[in-house]
Amino acid sequence: MPTKLLEGVSSKLADQWVATLLTPAFVFWAGGLLAYADRYGFAPIEAWFQQFSDPMQLGLIAIALCTVAASAFVAQRFDTAVLRGLEGYWYPGVRRLSIPLLHWQKAHRRRILKTLKQLNPKLQNSTATAAERAEFVRCDRALHQWPEQEDDLLPTRLGNILRAAERRPYYRYGLDAIVCWPRLWLLLPEAVKKDLQAAQTELSNAVRLVFWSLLFLIWSIWAWWAFPMGVVSACFAYGWAVDASSVYANLIEATFDLHRQLLYQALNVPIPHAPDEERRVGKWLTDRLWRGPDPNMPDFHGPHTS
Repeated sequence: MPTKLLEGVSSKLADQWVATLLTPAFVFWAGGLLAYADRYGFAPIEAWFQQFSDPMQLGLIAIALCTVAASAFVAQRFDTAVLRGLEGYWYPGVRRLSIPLLHWQKAHRRRILKTLKQLNPKLQNSTATAAERAEFVRCDRALHQWPEQEDDLLPTRLGNILRAAERRPYYRYGLDAIVCWPRLWLLLPEAVKKDLQAAQTELSNAVRLVFWSLLFLIWSIWAWWAFPMGVVSACFAYGWAVDASSVYANLIEATFDLHRQLLYQALNVPIPHAPDEERRVGKWLTDRLWRGPDPNMPDFHGPHTS
């Protein structure tokens, strides 16, 4: 029994260390070590390390691994800040840089709309070629990743994908996603929560890789190759984040489409059926959740529907 127990504990510890070694944090620190060695050679590092006894060397290795794990944990605290930066919510000092990017996003969206308007009559009359139908589908999918209102555009593609998912429930149902989401989340079935959490984790991992890739540029003070490696990794991670955000945004929209009634039921609000009525009731419900009870309104049984 003790042998089996030790084997199980050793296996679990080995799995944890392997998971730690495969994180971007480990690659970051290992890259820094290689960059330093590229500049000064391994001899100073080896000489410094060998001056310690064997137990002390093992302790230094353990400290190094703990440092990797601790830095990975600290980096997670910056996930939200990095994500907001990638979305285009920039500080006033660098906000001017977003102006040309925002103009480009608007111009690109207008070109997509123009193409759709040109191809739509041909599809309606069944005169479109196969290439034109494929172009219409491509443009239609691209348009779905932008907010419906041009004033809601952000300077980055990632930001527009998530902004579209945030704003679309409001235009469809009158429900502000930012206000209603925490309440709706508590009511969702476990299977839906699991899918949303998996998509959010995928997005967080991509954002974290962007952070570590940009941080990797620091090692260019010792080795020139650190700069292109960091840039290439950041570009790859950003593309990964865009794909992950598209999946996450689609799941958020689907959640409001299929499960918004849970919010009405939990708050004893009559479920509206007509689209115009639902938008009116949804706006009322959003305001009620955000600002609290209104003394001029009846008790929380929802607005009277005709």
